[in-house]
Amino acid sequence: MATTTIEDIILQRDQRGVSDLRQFLPQDYCHQAAQYVMDHPGTTLVTTGFYIVYGKAAETDGPPGALAIGRALEALGRRVVYVTDRYTKEIMQRLAGPAAEVADFPITDVAASQKFSEELLRTYDPSLLISIERCAPSRDGLYRNMRAVDITEYTARIDTLFGLHQYTVGVGDGGNEIGMGNVLDKILDRPHLHADPATTPVQRLVISSVSNWGGYGLVAALSRLAGRDLLPSVEEEAEWVRQCVALGAVDGFTGEVKEYVDGFPLDEYGRTLADLHDLLAGEGISTV
Repeated sequence: MATTTIEDIILQRDQRGVSDLRQFLPQDYCHQAAQYVMDHPGTTLVTTGFYIVYGKAAETDGPPGALAIGRALEALGRRVVYVTDRYTKEIMQRLAGPAAEVADFPITDVAASQKFSEELLRTYDPSLLISIERCAPSRDGLYRNMRAVDITEYTARIDTLFGLHQYTVGVGDGGNEIGMGNVLDKILDRPHLHADPATTPVQRLVISSVSNWGGYGLVAALSRLAGRDLLPSVEEEAEWVRQCVALGAVDGFTGEVKEYVDGFPLDEYGRTLADLHDLLAGEGISTV
């Protein structure tokens, strides 16, 4: 029987066809991304937040994954600063707690966004940038959702940060996120993924069926390197999703305010995180 990998687990129940891109990434892309994170200690900026225009709110995919990454990095002694815009700021602040640093990136034009990015980098001097489920522009400069609808007016140009920093990681599940510029040509060859994909590249890309799962895959790989399970429990993560919904976040597939993530109800959605815990436990890696 073939050995199950972290990548196998986070690409389960693929509803969009993102698994088609796996062949163009390293076999162990989660490990490589985790090692890259380990190799760049210091302050890390973690960005997320995706506006769902048909739900008129941010979605439930992204913030829980960002928090899982942030908590794991803090457990490893890193300073974490979350970066988002006004549609996700309260969600991220409430999830991460009142003491967490959450930067509010303004929704503005390219020049002002570039300037804000430069100021943010000067202020925090990060060693690493990580994006999870954060929209990036297509070739014409417009920001598009999975239905190729223009959401530029609802999207802060946080991708400008990634053009100014040399150490970057991206997590995505569809083709329109920061990091998907790494496989732009491959997505263009597969219009079922996205008709006009994002162009912003990163140094290490993680793909998954749901972006939160990609975040957990990265944390699972970090856990291996750290020798202890840094993942949130299934129950804790479900509570994070519930908090997102209580704050108005919507299911990204339907735009409805319900306890779903990308069309998955919590009981089905939580199986991926449970599988990652089981994988680590089978390798003798447990929580401390």
